[in-house]
Amino acid sequence: MDGAWPALWLSLQVATWATLLCLVLGTGVGYALARWRFPGRDLIDTLLTLPMVMPPTVLGYYLLVLLGRKGWVGGWLHDTFGIHLIFTLTGAVIAATVVAFPLVFKPARAAFEAVDPQLQDAARVLGISEAGVFWRVTLPLAWRGILAGVLLGFARALGEFGATLMVAGSIPGKTQTLSIAVYEAVQAGQDDVANLLVLITSVVCVAVLLAVGKLAPGRVATR
Repeated sequence: MDGAWPALWLSLQVATWATLLCLVLGTGVGYALARWRFPGRDLIDTLLTLPMVMPPTVLGYYLLVLLGRKGWVGGWLHDTFGIHLIFTLTGAVIAATVVAFPLVFKPARAAFEAVDPQLQDAARVLGISEAGVFWRVTLPLAWRGILAGVLLGFARALGEFGATLMVAGSIPGKTQTLSIAVYEAVQAGQDDVANLLVLITSVVCVAVLLAVGKLAPGRVATR
């Protein structure tokens, strides 16, 4: 049982950092694609959504090739700064971020596209700057959709398995997250540990889905 709590704490760290990164990047990219039209926009949207449908092990392999010592990013970081990403907590965060990103990006873009342009234009007519329009009009109207995506992204990052295992491995107390710990416990015949980890993960996922349901536009409109 004692091995369950380090895995839970590590998973919470990974999911929190990954969610924060997805919030910043997903909201920014979602706003950009919702607001501006340019050649290749649909292709970018497709590529950014790809982690949602790509097998996690395949995605993990791509990350392993990219972030490894012989990869473009990993090799440069190693040669320039001596930074290692593979089999580290940072590697686990990157894997979880990539996997959870579409779940934050897509709702954020949809939320921004649902904002009435006339309200934004009215704010501009009143002399509010573009930054002011975003913070005072667009974001307050889109925040429910963004938050719903963030909650889904957190749940996805918390339960990430395939890509994390490929990139970060399974080092107890260092990179062994909840889902990986469940796999290891089952393999080792530790049913009590596996049952506890599965229960914790299930409770968190149910709570997140209930929260997302409360934030759904249909639920809000009926109040």
